Amino acid sequence: MNLVIIGAQWGDEGKGKMVDYLAGEAQVIVRFSGGANAGHTIVRNNEQFALHLVPSGVLYPDKTVILGTGMVIDPESLFAELDMLAQRGVDWHGRVFISDRAHIVLPRYRAIDKEMEAGRKQPIGTTGRGIGVTYSMKASRDGVRLADLDDPDRLCNLSDADRAYIADWLPKLKPMSLDLTDYLARHRNTYTLFEGAQGTLLDIDSGTYPFVSSGMSCAAGASAQGGIGPRSLDKVLGVFKAYSTRVGNGPFPTEFDANSQSALDNLVRVTGREYGVTTGRPRRCGYLDLVALRYACLVNSFDALILTHLDVYDTLEDFEACVAYRIDGRLVEHFPAAARDLDKAEPVLRTFKGWKRSLKEVREYGELPREARDYISFIEEFTETPVDVVSVGYDRKETIVRKSPWIRS
Repeated sequence: MNLVIIGAQWGDEGKGKMVDYLAGEAQVIVRFSGGANAGHTIVRNNEQFALHLVPSGVLYPDKTVILGTGMVIDPESLFAELDMLAQRGVDWHGRVFISDRAHIVLPRYRAIDKEMEAGRKQPIGTTGRGIGVTYSMKASRDGVRLADLDDPDRLCNLSDADRAYIADWLPKLKPMSLDLTDYLARHRNTYTLFEGAQGTLLDIDSGTYPFVSSGMSCAAGASAQGGIGPRSLDKVLGVFKAYSTRVGNGPFPTEFDANSQSALDNLVRVTGREYGVTTGRPRRCGYLDLVALRYACLVNSFDALILTHLDVYDTLEDFEACVAYRIDGRLVEHFPAAARDLDKAEPVLRTFKGWKRSLKEVREYGELPREARDYISFIEEFTETPVDVVSVGYDRKETIVRKSPWIRS
């Protein structure tokens, strides 16, 4: 069975925890897009792991994890991460592989990335890690793939410094190379989990352009960049938080007002630990945007949703979620393509009653307070998508499963 996990917001939805949770039943975990600009946090036995390139399933000693075709690999970042894992007792040797079609981030790409960002009148909020430049090189057919690193003809246009850099890393990278499509074909009868990076609203085509990442973060990317045909994907799940966050610049219609909602903003950021894994920047926080979530469900054809961070609202008397926008006085119920429209959008909010009790120990859906179940039921009706899993904490065990994601729809 091939299961896909996609972020349904602007990233940081809790995919890392959920991939780690679901990887227990998988044999192979493939991350199909992104680079070291994305981060995910996993808590295992009260120990926190911050990963950027390596798929979350690496913490299981018997799982094969693969960096997919659509990823852009920074060798320095990758091996710093692998060294960190080894120092903390995770033996990754012989089970971490890279698609031979994945592109390599060169040092000068990082420099170009920072120069481009500094020169923009309206900064995008890039992490400066050369991700966008590497994707640009890929699109212009000037990039370097893992399969090309020992091909003099493909490297002839590179500088001496670039070739020296590649020569230094080649001995480490080459043994990890594999033909991803061939591998998946030979393991077609295993449980394989495809992990997306960032989220739908940061997708290069479907996101809040130009304030997006340069890769594919929608479900279509699992096939296009995961080395597998679209008919072979059995199920697609979307992960979203009980509220919304985003890192960096760009439109955010439901963002908390810094003055009138400062206490709520502080509660969500502190309780939800809303600081970027990669940048350390405080995330912008806001109400759950149900218009954007419904759009993500349509773009990805989610079979089901996974709700995370529900416990962050444990102490509230009531809270709100966005059910429509007002743009230039008009009621808008769809997610606009133009950033200028989203910048002007005012959220139409619906109030929900809080439950005023801790959800940390709840393990059965029926044990959730009625108010929490009412909130989830409204989300299901609004998006026309069932919520099959609810996360009420950072640890793997703090999870409520209504229907196993590994059961076909």
